[in-house]
Amino acid sequence: MSKTGTTRVTVKPGDTLPRGDTDWTRLDAMTDEEVMAAALSDPDAQPLTPEQLSKMRRVSRVKVLRQRLGMTQMQFADAFHLPITTLRDWEQHRSTPDAPARALLLAIERDPEVMRRLLAEAVA
Repeated sequence: MSKTGTTRVTVKPGDTLPRGDTDWTRLDAMTDEEVMAAALSDPDAQPLTPEQLSKMRRVSRVKVLRQRLGMTQMQFADAFHLPITTLRDWEQHRSTPDAPARALLLAIERDPEVMRRLLAEAVA
């Protein structure tokens, strides 16, 4: 455990997530009011206020897609013929994909293996 009392778990792409001791059937049986009361009673896990939530940064959809495919930035950029600097800019919110790039990303999201094969054939 760290000095802050938070345990960090690192999961590599493709690994299964660690299972906790949560009794999900008990949680599913609780009403919204009971869930909120239980959350408020835990001093270590207080719900975030709207002000705190407004300061949180969203994770880039491009990064989520890449991580879901279990690829590094370099692997993703190479497989789909994207400049690595452009990919990094998208993931770090320095720029956003234009319309053609969004179309490519949507196609990758829908069927990454077909896109990978099509782009590999285009180069060959």
